[in-house]
Amino acid sequence: MKYFTIFASKNDIEDIEYGILDVFAKGFRIKSNENEYYIQSKRLFNKDKMTIRVSSEDTEPDYFEKNIPGMMGFYDEIPFEDEQLKGLVLTQISVLNTMIAIELEKDMNEELQQLFTNLLAQIGGIGFLPNGTLLDQEGLVIVYPDGKSGPAHFRPQSCTRKIMGPEVTSEEGEQRKNKTIVYLNEHEIPFIKSLPQLLPLAQYPFRTQEDIAKRAVALLIVIQYACDVVHEGDIHKSKDFFMTMLQKYGVEDFLTDNERNFLQAKEPNEQEAGDITWQYEAYWVLIWALGIVDTLDFPEDICNCQYAIQVVSSCESFEQFYGTTAMRNKEEIVDEADKIYRLHWACVNSRIQGQEAPANIDERIVTERRRGLFWMLGHRDEEWDYISMDT
Repeated sequence: MKYFTIFASKNDIEDIEYGILDVFAKGFRIKSNENEYYIQSKRLFNKDKMTIRVSSEDTEPDYFEKNIPGMMGFYDEIPFEDEQLKGLVLTQISVLNTMIAIELEKDMNEELQQLFTNLLAQIGGIGFLPNGTLLDQEGLVIVYPDGKSGPAHFRPQSCTRKIMGPEVTSEEGEQRKNKTIVYLNEHEIPFIKSLPQLLPLAQYPFRTQEDIAKRAVALLIVIQYACDVVHEGDIHKSKDFFMTMLQKYGVEDFLTDNERNFLQAKEPNEQEAGDITWQYEAYWVLIWALGIVDTLDFPEDICNCQYAIQVVSSCESFEQFYGTTAMRNKEEIVDEADKIYRLHWACVNSRIQGQEAPANIDERIVTERRRGLFWMLGHRDEEWDYISMDT
């Protein structure tokens, strides 16, 4: 194999050069000409030579206009064994705007493959092999050419420019951002000032208190079923019970399509079940917004699952549960969303650098809190299963 390609979604390509120079700093000579890099090992014999070309929608718009639809068509034709994964892959491809194409003079060896994987981790995005295999930014297989799923726990990533367009700024957004930065400094958490503001409060089409409450109850019921799947309980008995609970509380219409498919599956996927159980953290921010949880603690320890269950199970009907709620101030919700957005950047940045997340932050908690908070805002009108996690 003489080719390795990295596709990414990036606001700009300025930092890619630093990634290339860092990965090939030892044992290689590097010459560059604009966005092309000529790299050769310093060995006396069997020298490895390669060319790396960097392009983007800005530098080569025709390429992306012609080839991204073709790439989407290619993967749309593949019979994925996991249709949800297929949707995630197609979503990722739709927002790609950067390509790092690596061409070798000789076939790739394990040493070079590791270097390319390191570069993929530095840049982010997905790795593309000539046979159609896709890799995540840690080098794990997302999907094989025959549609078989790999071990990667894949979620699409997109730059803010690609999905938001030019940054919308406001005095309110800047004040909120600066308040979060004070919080980050107090906890010694790294940040970048270039991460965009969130929109002003008035520009978010907030979900209603009733919708948030119904979504919370529906989600909790699905989580409980997922827990039984993970712990290998009596699946048929469990499914019947929780379907009855959905009807009892009248929240069937507040299931997502993915949750509905999960509940209807004859053999529910244990990995998917494990992912759903982490959504306790998303549920926790919903009941926080409903005034049931007093504060959101620093995201290092999981929420109180027993209390999370009890606040609903102690109620005989949705109406009784709804009567216990009192919607929190919308400004508090946007403030918390801004905070979790910037905490998420710190987590992703640390992971890409091969470091532990700062201050013992658990990125899984951060991700799920972000899902719940941004869904409540009505951020970009995104559905629950597809809340973008761009940083």
